[in-house]
Amino acid sequence: MIRRDVRALLAIVIGVFFSAPLFAQERSLNLDEIWNGQFSAAGPQSIRSMSDGEHFTVLERSDTSKAMEINKYDYGSGQKLGVIFSSNNYPQLQGVFDYELSPDEQKILIKTQRKAQYRHSYFAQHYLYNLSDNSLVQVEGPDLQEVTFSPDGRLLGFVRANNLYYWIISEQKGVQVTTDGIQNHIINGLSDWVYEEEFGFVQAYQWSREGDYLAYLRFDESDVPEFSMDVYGQGLYPEQSVFKYPKAGEKNAEVSLHVYALKEKVTTDVDLSQWPYEYIPRIKWTKNPDQLAVQLLNRAQNELVMLQVDLRENQIQVLLRETDAAYVDIHDDLTFLNDNSFIWPSEQDGWRHLYHYNAQGALIRQLTQGNYYVTAYYGFNPKIGRLYFQSSKRGSIYRDIYSMNISGTNMVRFSQDKGTNSADFSADFSHYIQSHSSSTSPYVYSLHSGLDGTQLRVLEDNSALSALIKDYDLNPKTFDSLFINGHWLNTYPIKPRVIDTTKKYPVLMYQYSGPGSQQVSDRWNSSNDYWHQYLVNQGLIVVCVDGRGTGLKGRDFKKMTQGKLGLYEVQDQIAAAQKIAQWSYVDPEKIGIWGWSYGGFMSANCLFQGQGVFSTAISVAPVTSWRFYDSIYTERYMGLPQDNAVGYDAYAPLDHVSNMSGALLLVHGTADDNVHVQNSMRLIDALVRANKPFDWLIYPDKNHGIYGGYTRDHLYRKMTDFIQNNLINN
Repeated sequence: MIRRDVRALLAIVIGVFFSAPLFAQERSLNLDEIWNGQFSAAGPQSIRSMSDGEHFTVLERSDTSKAMEINKYDYGSGQKLGVIFSSNNYPQLQGVFDYELSPDEQKILIKTQRKAQYRHSYFAQHYLYNLSDNSLVQVEGPDLQEVTFSPDGRLLGFVRANNLYYWIISEQKGVQVTTDGIQNHIINGLSDWVYEEEFGFVQAYQWSREGDYLAYLRFDESDVPEFSMDVYGQGLYPEQSVFKYPKAGEKNAEVSLHVYALKEKVTTDVDLSQWPYEYIPRIKWTKNPDQLAVQLLNRAQNELVMLQVDLRENQIQVLLRETDAAYVDIHDDLTFLNDNSFIWPSEQDGWRHLYHYNAQGALIRQLTQGNYYVTAYYGFNPKIGRLYFQSSKRGSIYRDIYSMNISGTNMVRFSQDKGTNSADFSADFSHYIQSHSSSTSPYVYSLHSGLDGTQLRVLEDNSALSALIKDYDLNPKTFDSLFINGHWLNTYPIKPRVIDTTKKYPVLMYQYSGPGSQQVSDRWNSSNDYWHQYLVNQGLIVVCVDGRGTGLKGRDFKKMTQGKLGLYEVQDQIAAAQKIAQWSYVDPEKIGIWGWSYGGFMSANCLFQGQGVFSTAISVAPVTSWRFYDSIYTERYMGLPQDNAVGYDAYAPLDHVSNMSGALLLVHGTADDNVHVQNSMRLIDALVRANKPFDWLIYPDKNHGIYGGYTRDHLYRKMTDFIQNNLINN
């Protein structure tokens, strides 16, 4: 989700494809070109709006000195105004990868030597640079996590070895807030593995608005079962990575809320026992410097309570309750306005819309309504009383940028061209950078007025990429829908531009299918589309279908898979394949399916349960039984395995091996901390015991993404050979 404050626009390295013109082409794609970067789209680097809303900063590498620089630019003209920092004179700064300006923009926190922990978390060495005297100071050691400025810029908060600290900048001295942090037992101020993966945050502490308090979460994971992975490395003996991983139905960490008062150096344990909960998925300070908003969620994740903790009055009151027959989505869009009223998105009317509540939690009004989703919330401009958001109002496969009054009136669509539009607003909402792409147009970045959406200038149009792609014999992606099992399902096929009516084409179906996901959308797509284009040129048709359970078509459509993951999604892919098999130019004996992660779960399932429909499947990093996956994700959609044994066992690939017929390629990385290689190993064992022939490929020390070095190239060549041998040439 794109946030208005910072970091929305990253340098984009993605694969693309193009609807080919009608004249003959000179070049055809080859596999080397897909991975050598020549089709990478250009785009703005990660930008940070400055507080005046008129300027922004960018971390860039100097063309001349090759040093890392933080450069200042003017929004209006795009002109570079100067270098505010360069690593050229500081040899100790190795591996600069990020930075943060202090609230008064007189100091820069520089992050170096990143060492990954899990998907989002990392350790790093931090330095503090003073713009007034060009001094550079090292902040503690190389093992700090989630370092942030206090609102007044006098302090830095951070976590070290599972304990929360703050650093007094003027004294260059650290103060330890907690002392009981122990690896795999107690974590203070950071989320545990499953919160990071499924609730999407790492920093579990928050400065109050005036910097008087540090609110933080404490995770006691002492009783959470451990998972271990062998890391093979290059040594004589492998090492073990051991971490806490609660699987479905197992013990979660006990999470508690605490507030540290800096002046008094006293910690208050916030008593939340009146509201039984399993999770604390979000905490956020309101506009009142003494009031903290705390979201509590039960284990079933279908009851959310938002509390207001008033530290001055020592009172707690309920601001909001939300329930759902399936589950309540967690998000980062809660926004407190100056009067402490707040904006809250919800699916309570069947679609995701914005609601405005007063400071006491009473509903003022529903701001947006209709059969569409608000897909991103950018923020509120108090100067003109307007809020900004992205929605699918023009259709579920499209995204547009909108503005409206806080009264819920005068909604204006800022983006004009159909496709996928997103925005990154300046700090005062006076400007925004728009990104637009579609299936036939690469990314165009342009600067716009935040007042009325007027385009001021184009920053990057990727015209060179468009010209390059015209040289290739690529095939059009067209959007359509199939009526399957009582629903119109969004779909796109990629077919040869000219269908040879004398032959029958094999088909490869591609999907992800996970709850709330979307693959069929009008955007400039990933490198998978290049690979699909290559395969189409080899003589097959690629089709993607978003079945029941996917997103952007209403709450009921998305949540109908509750308690039965793998039932309706598999039924829809099988029925879609049967309908596609009736196309006059399709070979009904040669229909394959592939996917990654949830898509891998689906592709194996479809092969096993769709006997006589699918002849081939590729399953990459699949869940093979939901009993093996983490508690938060799995229970959100399936409930506890103790309460839903049928749901867990009736629709998983591991339970349908005996029905398998056809060719299967199974792929996994041994260092996958998300979907453990245990899933594939158990499936391999079941396939062998059932005497089923299959191919498998294991990548040592590769995680869920299976990348690094030549890994992706190797993987896609293997998948290409498998498809050619089992689907195209067989």
